[in-house]
Order: sequence, then C-alpha cells, then structure tokens
Amino acid sequence: MPHDVIMPALGMAQDSGLIVAWHKEPGEAVATGDVLFEVETDKATMEVEAQADGFLNRVRAQAGEEVPVGKVIAVIGDSAEEVTDTTPDEAAPEDTSEDTSATAAIPDGTSVIMPALGMAQDSGLIVAWHKEPGAAVTATDILFEVETDKATVEVEAGYDGYLAAILAEAGEEAPVGETIAVISAGKPAAPVRIGRAEAAGKAPSAEPRPPAPVAEKPAPRPPSVPTGGRILASPKARRLALEQGLDLNRLVEAGHPQPYHAADIEVLRALPDETAVAPAQATRHLTADLPHEGFTEFAEWAAGEANLTDAQALLAGLVAASLDRDSATIRVETEAKPRSYHVPAGPLGGITRVEPDTPADLTLRDLRQSRISTLALGAESHPVLTLTANAGGLTLTLECTGDALSAPQAIALLSGFAGRMEQPLRHLL
Repeated sequence: MPHDVIMPALGMAQDSGLIVAWHKEPGEAVATGDVLFEVETDKATMEVEAQADGFLNRVRAQAGEEVPVGKVIAVIGDSAEEVTDTTPDEAAPEDTSEDTSATAAIPDGTSVIMPALGMAQDSGLIVAWHKEPGAAVTATDILFEVETDKATVEVEAGYDGYLAAILAEAGEEAPVGETIAVISAGKPAAPVRIGRAEAAGKAPSAEPRPPAPVAEKPAPRPPSVPTGGRILASPKARRLALEQGLDLNRLVEAGHPQPYHAADIEVLRALPDETAVAPAQATRHLTADLPHEGFTEFAEWAAGEANLTDAQALLAGLVAASLDRDSATIRVETEAKPRSYHVPAGPLGGITRVEPDTPADLTLRDLRQSRISTLALGAESHPVLTLTANAGGLTLTLECTGDALSAPQAIALLSGFAGRMEQPLRHLL
C-alpha cells in the first residue's frame, strides 16, 4: 500500500521546512528507519527516516526547496516501476462555472490546515472545536483539539481575526494539510459550519499557508499588540535580534504588524533614531551527562503516593529548586502544548499552573522523546535548560547570556539540576 511522505512538523511554531538533501534516489528501495532526507528549520537540521518499506516514487520537491508543513513531497510505493516524476502532480483545473454560488459561500481568509504533529502522521481526528463560527480569535487561543495515534493535542489559532468557517466537524478525520477552517481579518457576514463531505466542493485550496507572504500584495497580518504585551516572533527573529542587540519592542512601538520574521529584523535596524543598545554578551553553553536518571521512577512514585500526577510540574519544581530562589516561574516545553508554572518555596504540591504568556525565569525543553542528541540553539531572553536522551541516561544543556547568569551561577544551576534529576528523593529530603 503506498505511503505518503510529508514535510514533518519538527516544532509547534514551524510552518515550513527546507529540504537540504535526499538520501535516496527515485526508484530506490527503502526500509523503515532508513534516513530518507534532511530538513532544515529555524532551529535545527534533522534527518527524517522512512516510515514504511517499499520504493521511493513521485519525488515532488528537490533539495533547496522550502515546503509547507503537511505537504506530500514523495510516495513510498510497492514497486520501483511506479511513476517517479520529480515535479508536482498538476491536476486539470476543475470546471467551476456551474458551482460559483457554492464557492462563494466560503468567506475569504487564511486557511487553517490539519497540522502534522508527528513524522508518521497521515491524518488527525478532530475531537472538539473550542470556538464557534463568527467568534473572534487571537493567535494564542485554543481553536480545536486533534487526536493522533499517540496523543490528543490542543491546537492554537495561529492568527488574530474571526473564525469565518469550520469545514470539518468534530468526530471527522481529515488528512494532514487539508483546510479545515478559515480565519478572516474582518467579522464575517455569514459564518459557515459544514462537514468535510459538504466542504469538498466548496472549500478553498487545501495548500498549507506559506510561512511568509510571497505575492506582490502582502497578505494581511495581525495588528501589533501594546508595548509590554506578548510579542509574536519566530525563534529565528528572536535569535537575530538578541545577537544584534536589537529590541523587538521598537517594532511594536512603530506599529509594525506581527508576527515578526527574520526579514523584519532589517526593518528594525532601519528604524530612525534607534537608541544604541550594548552588544549582546557572549553565550554561555554548558552540558552535563548523566549515566542514568531517577526522575522517571520518581514521577511514578509521586503520582502513586502523593497524587502529584503532573510530571511537567515536577520538572518545574526541580529546576526552580536549582535556581536557589524563593519563587520562580518556569516554562516547560514538550512536543505537546507548553505549560508555565509558578513554583514557590516549599513542597512540590504548592506548584500551580499560570498563563502560558507569563514571563518566565527559565525555560525547560524536554526533548527526551525526540531523536535529538546534541544541540546549540543560542541564548534567548532568559536561561534555557534542555533535556535530551543518551544511552540509558540524560544529557542536560544550559544556554544563557552572560547578563542572565554569571559563570558561577550557571555552573551551580546545572550541577544542582543534574543531581536532582539523578537522585530526586535525596535532594528533597
């Protein structure tokens, strides 16, 4: 049975990926686990493995091309004799002369697609919609929940505006990359809610939205937020601003629309009367290897004996204790939705959830379930600790700027957290 190869989502904020190289030729045999191609995002370059046995056919994107997440870029077929075209399939244009009223029923706006939440995911089951047609939404609002083979994930709207159309109902399964909703800039006069069967002849193109406007007239972008609020920017834009000593708040003050991308850094540099900013200090990059870890067993014990079932909250507690402060706000990022916690001094039971956009004292990235083994992403606005798996143990990576933590503070933080991950109970007693 043919298996579609899609551009995977390697991060929750990723819209597209750049194909660096193919490791297999069209018509060549592949096995599950073989490295099929390499893809580059704002954060890293990763090797993507084949998810099925067969032969590589219908390669639709070449090295050097940037492809939207969820788009089919090749097919793993049952035989080498299948079509091995290296250009996208171009279906004949449909005759819509007799169906203009149906097409016009879908309001114009930005397409919301079924996201790719895993490399082997072909489709997702819509569990529930959290907004009704016509309702106002912000980029960070939870729009719907989707279920895959591995988990149920809450998906954010991604854009400010109005939910103009729902094109797939709860309980329906939609292929990755298919348009399932439309968000319009203005309030729709006639919001639409229909199922996939009815939407098949009415919905706009299911092509995933591009990461940045490419037409001569740029697509509408969300309005800027007040100074001091959350700034919507890609990881690459934040990194470039930090490296160049630039303040993204100046784009907000100038009324430049969000979200910000790498190209907007040039706009920021060109703003008149720019206040001189001291160059960013050198990045501190520390790693610690643990031959074995005790956190997994500790989390099971805490859930059974103390009814502390939120493993992310436990991680936040161990990190905050390593910071040696009376209280701290810790952001924990996993492959699912990130969470933020307020950690006071005292028992782990006192940890509470806070809003995701609450300013954090430290971010903990839990990549133990990913294939990433080493990383160097660069410093952010606050210290970042990353967990990656190694042979039977863990690797801890701390990245921060010199003004965020002094050298002794960085060493103490990483050493303390390493000890707590290795023997959690010992450090709690």
